[in-house]
Amino acid sequence: MTALSSPGQQQTGPHLGYVFPAGGRQGTTFQVKIGGQFLGAVTNAHITGDGVKAIVAGYERPLNGTELNDLRDKLKALQDKRTAFQAARNGAPPVVGQARPVWTAEDMRMIAEIRNKIANSQNKTANPVLAEVVTLNVTIATNAEPGEREIRLATPVILSEPLIFCVGQLPEITKPSTSGNNPATAANRGNAAIQAVAAPAPSAIMLPCVVNGQMPPGGVDHFRFEARQGQKLVIAGAARDLIPYLADAVPGWFQAVLSLSDAQGHEVAYADHYRFHPDPVLFYEVPRDGEYVLEIHDSIYRGREDFIYRISMGELPYVTGIFPLGGPAGAQTPIQLNGWNLSDNELTNEVTRTVSARVEPQSAVVNISAHAGESISNPFQFAVDTLPEGVSGRNNNYQASAQPVTLPIIINGRIDQPGHWNVFSFQGKAGQEIVAEVAARRLGSPLDSVLKLTDATRNQIAFNDDYEDIGAGLLTQYADSYLRAKLPSDGTYYVHLGDAQQQAGPDYAYRLRLSEPRPDFALRVVPSSLSVRGGMAAPFTVHILRRDGFTNDIALNLKDAPAGFALSGGDLPGDQDVVRVTLLAPGITTGGVFRIEMEGRAEIHGHAIARPAIPAEDRMQAFAYRHLVPSKELEVLIPDRPQFRQPLRLFDNELVRIPAGGSSEVRLRTPGPGFYTNFQLELSDPPPGITLASVAPSGIGTKIVLHSDAKLHAGTRGNLIINVLPRRAPAAANARPNNQIRPALGALPAIPFQIVSPAENANQANQDAHAGTPTLTLANLPKT
Repeated sequence: MTALSSPGQQQTGPHLGYVFPAGGRQGTTFQVKIGGQFLGAVTNAHITGDGVKAIVAGYERPLNGTELNDLRDKLKALQDKRTAFQAARNGAPPVVGQARPVWTAEDMRMIAEIRNKIANSQNKTANPVLAEVVTLNVTIATNAEPGEREIRLATPVILSEPLIFCVGQLPEITKPSTSGNNPATAANRGNAAIQAVAAPAPSAIMLPCVVNGQMPPGGVDHFRFEARQGQKLVIAGAARDLIPYLADAVPGWFQAVLSLSDAQGHEVAYADHYRFHPDPVLFYEVPRDGEYVLEIHDSIYRGREDFIYRISMGELPYVTGIFPLGGPAGAQTPIQLNGWNLSDNELTNEVTRTVSARVEPQSAVVNISAHAGESISNPFQFAVDTLPEGVSGRNNNYQASAQPVTLPIIINGRIDQPGHWNVFSFQGKAGQEIVAEVAARRLGSPLDSVLKLTDATRNQIAFNDDYEDIGAGLLTQYADSYLRAKLPSDGTYYVHLGDAQQQAGPDYAYRLRLSEPRPDFALRVVPSSLSVRGGMAAPFTVHILRRDGFTNDIALNLKDAPAGFALSGGDLPGDQDVVRVTLLAPGITTGGVFRIEMEGRAEIHGHAIARPAIPAEDRMQAFAYRHLVPSKELEVLIPDRPQFRQPLRLFDNELVRIPAGGSSEVRLRTPGPGFYTNFQLELSDPPPGITLASVAPSGIGTKIVLHSDAKLHAGTRGNLIINVLPRRAPAAANARPNNQIRPALGALPAIPFQIVSPAENANQANQDAHAGTPTLTLANLPKT
């Protein structure tokens, strides 16, 4: 949620469970409800991109016991008043000393309102993490760019995690919000075999449109519409794409099912997924004029407030496949698009488009959409690379007919017949290291690739089916293949590529890279929302995705950041894949939400390169699996009142050497003598064996002593994060121990450290004393 505090000391801030509706149409104003927890202090909403504004309009929460009892007392008093009024109207004598009772429309309204509050509060207690609701008034400009955005809620001091919010072009229909339990299925909550309850009459809609809904337990929604013969309908559901992972629900998301029936109730189309995507898509060419009914429900009839969906319906452009899946950077590549409604005359067509991409990395992926009139299709991915490219031939199914290629190369091909392989031959040298990598599933192809490397005698040297890529946050079926092998001798070698399920077709496209290793890296920054008080630092985690054996150090830097922001601990060691770093905020008096960009710089084969650090959220799927889900932006909230006008800084920003079994000092520049008496420092999740030995005032600053266990190995390095907490007042002699968790106010700048042997430490100290030479760090890496 935020990165203000250490494990066990998390600062309570807004947690978002769902957004409903999860989008709206250009040029409209409407209300959105955001459900979650700890939303009472929310004051603002932030939506990425231009053209969308959101204003907080209301807040609801479940009532506590006292509040419920007060409401019940008020309800009883009103009911007694109504009974007395009815009795008086029927001729009962008035009570001595009391005025004749009067019953008004306002009394009727208050009874209905109190009953509604009691019912809603009782229903919401079943899902406490979703029970609170913030209402927003959202306005989307007519020229707002369509597509996915992100929405966050903010209190004066904490920014929430993001959720998806869509800007669309079609008319939007929103079903009434689900509130609380479905009484027909409340007794069966938690039962995987919940049966659908009797559905109300289908809602009448007109195509094209987007339907927004919220599924209760056991719920089934129906929508009725008229369709004409020859219409090529695309009905695309979005549920898992809106809320990718529900940590406490198996399989980990709302698994929507779509069913289309004709006027006689006969099912004419059905989908519970689309290829390897959990969200379903229906394609249906209407055979005759008439009425049709669309049904949606969860695959096992689960449901609750965060089971949100959006269904786009109509003769919409939809791309089902492209070829090739990529092309050379800086060149023009003709692309064949397969899909629906991509022209006015054909059901399925192939349209040639031209894409010219220039990218700095040696490989990258860009998103493209097709246009049909003013409508925009679903986005598809197109890869660009700096290697030479080729196309697979059609008659290379066997090793004897293998297509010869020269390395390095990227081959664009298809598996167009079930059970076939595409085989490529190349000349190799003894000891030469070869990488074969397939990019297909990651680019939207349904291919489930298999790779094997053989020699001229058909002896298998290497094999791979699935290769896990932790950077593919929404892809739970790792189906792309990767192998790396050292060739045993000079000669001809063969790479075989097939589909593990023996499936095939025009959309089963792939990009096969054959080359020597190309060391490279990618970065993910978690979380994508930070909250930090002015003058203090916020820790975050950097995940390093190392490719083709890359083991070099990386220097993380800010990119065009607002004045006053600074990173500490940005030297990412080559032997680590997860590193904690801190972002220092300026001591400004006027805060706000700031967009921050970062990049990692490293040296590969003598060349300095830069790669963007992509913000992401660490999500859990079904209690176990964790995924890094990319976000649109990294946003940082700074409150209006800074904690310190002069930011906390270390006197020495160099590597701190801690001798194994010994101690080292770190000096902190603090704003005045009151720092030591008002605040307490505490290590946050340190490596085992490192402790904070002491903290004491020293001159104009504070002296921090770090101690290392003698068992720690020399060479161990990383960053130490120290939280800043308010110091507790001394307890009275007879007072009970105060075990209440104190949220951290923030953190000090990260302290880079390395464990050294006692002898090495003494030798280095002697050299530094005589030479006065500062420690060299990766910060000296050229930033070109």
